Amino acid sequence: MGEKIDVLEHAGEILPAVNRGVLLTSAANGKANTMTISWGMLGVEWARPVFVTFVREGRFTRTLLDETGEFTIGIPGEGFDRKILGRAGSVTGRDIDKIAELGLHTVKSQVVSVPAIAEAAITLECRVVYRQPQDRSALPAGILDRFYPQDVPGTNCDANRDMHIAYYGEVVAAYTM
Repeated sequence: MGEKIDVLEHAGEILPAVNRGVLLTSAANGKANTMTISWGMLGVEWARPVFVTFVREGRFTRTLLDETGEFTIGIPGEGFDRKILGRAGSVTGRDIDKIAELGLHTVKSQVVSVPAIAEAAITLECRVVYRQPQDRSALPAGILDRFYPQDVPGTNCDANRDMHIAYYGEVVAAYTM
């Protein structure tokens, strides 16, 4: 592992990376999984640094997150193969070892039980302090129609208004790899 960083001092680097795609890794019962996310927030809540991620109800990652309440965020650096992000976000790890299939490697995290992705330039280790399903009735129709379409095949990750759950993770460790 590399050098410890202040996550808030690196927000200007982390948040643009989230918009381009980062890896969310979760694990439970000896099975680790990673997926691409491009929605997330970094800030301070309850006097602690938090990273908020949004995971659809039907995702395998949600099952693992709910079991352990921990996750890591892997921020890709220069030279990271962007095709990995495309594949990690479009294939489920429910029935395959997606991390191995993508040619990625895990390393033991410093604080949480969930592994980090060795190829990430920056790692955030997070422990869930709050979990909130999105309220479909509170979203404007335009957002529902664009991000939660009603009639799409059930194999799609966004099938039939599969809503997100917001996971507020206290950042308990942050470092370069």
